[in-house]
Order: sequence, then structure tokens, then C-alpha cells
Amino acid sequence: MGVATAPSPPTTSKTLQKQHLEAVGAYQYVLTFLFMGPFFSLLVFVLLFTSLWTFSVVYLVWLYVDWDTPSQGGRRSEWIRNQAIWRQLRDYYPVKLVKTTELPPDQNYVLGAHPHGIMCAGFLCNFSTESNGFSQLFPGLRPWLAVLAGLFYLPVYRDYIMSFGLRPVSRQSLDFILSQPQLGQAVVIMVGGAHEALYSVPGEHCLTLQKRKGFVRLALRHGASLVPVYSFGENDIFRLKAFATGSWQHWCQLTFKKLMGFSPCIFWGRGLFSATSWGLLPFAVPITTVGECPPPGGPPAAEWVSGTPRLPVSLSLQWAAPSRSPSAFAPPRRKSITIMPST
Repeated sequence: MGVATAPSPPTTSKTLQKQHLEAVGAYQYVLTFLFMGPFFSLLVFVLLFTSLWTFSVVYLVWLYVDWDTPSQGGRRSEWIRNQAIWRQLRDYYPVKLVKTTELPPDQNYVLGAHPHGIMCAGFLCNFSTESNGFSQLFPGLRPWLAVLAGLFYLPVYRDYIMSFGLRPVSRQSLDFILSQPQLGQAVVIMVGGAHEALYSVPGEHCLTLQKRKGFVRLALRHGASLVPVYSFGENDIFRLKAFATGSWQHWCQLTFKKLMGFSPCIFWGRGLFSATSWGLLPFAVPITTVGECPPPGGPPAAEWVSGTPRLPVSLSLQWAAPSRSPSAFAPPRRKSITIMPST
């Protein structure tokens, strides 16, 4: 099976200006991911008590009228997806998308993706932007990245992430996409979700798969093909304070996740102006995203629902095994893949 990758510039040829632009691209993504939603939520609320209250009222009316749009196709913008800033973000790590097989556009796909990491930087570059030329590598396919539904409650931020092709990871939203008459829809689901983010320790591969069968049922309902996807290096771009299972800190994280839908993590990167200080700039560790269609004659998908979905697990393990992952794909690991219990 041939392997094709999207090209990225060699790090040795980068000028100082290029390095600065890449750092800006990576830093703006982190700041947007962390602060854009809370900032505009607070801004809309504060403006209600000023002379500019009409702006908030008009937007809130618009938000009410537009409430169901994220689950009904959204507003995808190819202009946003093709902005140069995403190529700078790609080159900072760099992020690569490896094509191992053809995905014909005459059917739909459900991509079960691991690991979640802290911010899903590799998956955003590869599936929510054209920085790695997804539409050229897989002509006719239309990727949609499914994320936490609560993000679409945040004013302004919801409109921003919709422009990338992000959709709520809800049954209504995903059924709408895969029910379209035009085939070639590719839904990317972070199977481990927020729970998997709690184990995003560099050098380790801790996956959350137990009791996660909704993506398999989704594929069965719509006759879509399942494609396991693994993003090597996703866990290595930040350092994470991981609390021991059973500790009160870990219990607080799980309780918060049950209430709010996402997991509070203590993480850090390097400083913006110094590589030896701590900050929010991610570490420049290569991220390589690969995937593989299930082999012919594998277990029927119905068996994955009635029992443990072993085929996606086995394929993920194969990609992470030394015989299937050259050094260009995966940095050295401290331990093998671990399947974490779900909550």
C-alpha cells in the first residue's frame, strides 16, 4: 500500500521571520481555543449594561433565530479554511497528514480519531483547514470535525468554529450530515473525548474506548465505512499534570466533566520568547496523522456494538506498534498503548 504525505518545509531552511510567523500561528490558536469563547460571552453580557446594549440585544435575537444552525449544516467557509495562518500553524510543529489508502467519494465515512490531546491541534490542521491539502489528497470528500456541543452555546465563538466545518457531536447533528444526498461526507469523531484529555501525557498513549460505541452505531445507521485514525505526537505538544486515578484531584476533574462536559486540565508549554521558560506556546513536536480502512473480511460492524469494538482498537494498536510506525510517524514512547476505563 502506497503512502503519500503532504509536504512541509524542512526546519533547517526556516528564516528567523518564518519561525516568528509560525510561533504567532501556534500562539493565536491556543489563545483562541482558551479565551475567545469566554471573552465574547462576557462582552455580550457587559454591553447589556452600557449605551451599546443594542448590539448585544440584536446579537442575542440573532442567536435565538440561528440556534439550530450548527446541527443543520452550519456555515462552512472555505475562505477561513484556506487562510495562510493555518499553514504557519502546520509548519510550527510540523503537522503531517499521511494517506495510506484511497477513500472513494461514492460513500460516507466515520473517522474514529485518537488521541484527543489537549487541543486537537493535528486534527484541526488536517480536517478543519486546508493547510495539508485534504481536498487534494482525498478529492470529493468533505470533512466535518465533531466537537463538544457546549461550544456552540458561546456567542460569536460558535460562528467562528462553524466556519471551519466543526459540528456538535450530537446524534441530530451527525445524522443530518450523513443523511445528505451528496455522498463523500467524512465525519471525524474524537472517540475518547474530554475524558481522554486527562491522560494526554507526553510519551504515553492512553485511549478511552470502553463503552464508546456510539460512533459505530452511527456508521451502521447510515451505511458509512469506519476509518480508525491516529495522530502521533498529539500528546507531546504540552506537559500535563496527571493526577492518580482515585485521588481527590482526579475525582474533582471527573465531577467537573460530568457537570460541564469538558475536563479541566493543568498543562503548560514553553514561553513565547524563551524556550527555557514555561508558558502557553506549544512545544514544536512533529504531529503525524495516519489512518487505515478496516481490512476486507473483518468482523461485522454489528459485533462491535454487541461487544467490544476490537477492530478499531486492533488497528490503532497496529499503527502504534514498532513494526507499523517508523520513527517519522511516532516519537519514542515511555509505555505501550493503554485502554483507559470510561466514565
